[in-house]
Amino acid sequence: MKKNNDQKNSIAVIILAAGASRRMGQSKQLLPYKGQTLLNYITKCAIASLGNPVIVILGANAEKIKPELASLPINIIKNNHWNQGISSSIGCGIGYIQKQDLQIDGVVFLTCDQPFVSAKLIKQLIDAYYSNNKPIIASQYEETLGIPALFSHTFFPELMHLKGDRGAKKIINKYPDLVYVIDFPQGKIDLDTLENYQHFIQGIPENNL
Repeated sequence: MKKNNDQKNSIAVIILAAGASRRMGQSKQLLPYKGQTLLNYITKCAIASLGNPVIVILGANAEKIKPELASLPINIIKNNHWNQGISSSIGCGIGYIQKQDLQIDGVVFLTCDQPFVSAKLIKQLIDAYYSNNKPIIASQYEETLGIPALFSHTFFPELMHLKGDRGAKKIINKYPDLVYVIDFPQGKIDLDTLENYQHFIQGIPENNL
């Protein structure tokens, strides 16, 4: 696999934000964080990373969430089958890239419930992809490997065939010898429940919310 270090903008970023946030009891995408919504923050990190294009997959509550992103230079795709699990959003994003015939070297997957994701971390994933011969770059936290993660375009067919609520982690675990690891200990913090969120924001200055 040939990698051109001069074309780092050929890494797409797909933000998987189609879920109904049932455990949260409200749309986690719209939770206040750093003076904006959580999804807005994650999307701006993706834009600042220079990944291109940035694609946001919406599903449940899409019409309510979409206006929050209206001013950003991104592609918003609605996943009408969001209730079939995160794999359907992954397939939706890869399908969009293929239909647009975009010349993409790889794709970074993000969710909107890891508040410590940053543009710097996304850049680390992209830089690691171009500086070594591993086709998968994964984040490591709590003795597990997961997203944010980058997959070479060679995995697009396999990503398209994921089923149910089993996400890209299945592929990471399937090919351990093909994975380069980025240490991201704060990745263990995800905001799945209102209790998680309330506990998390206790440590953030009020004017940042």
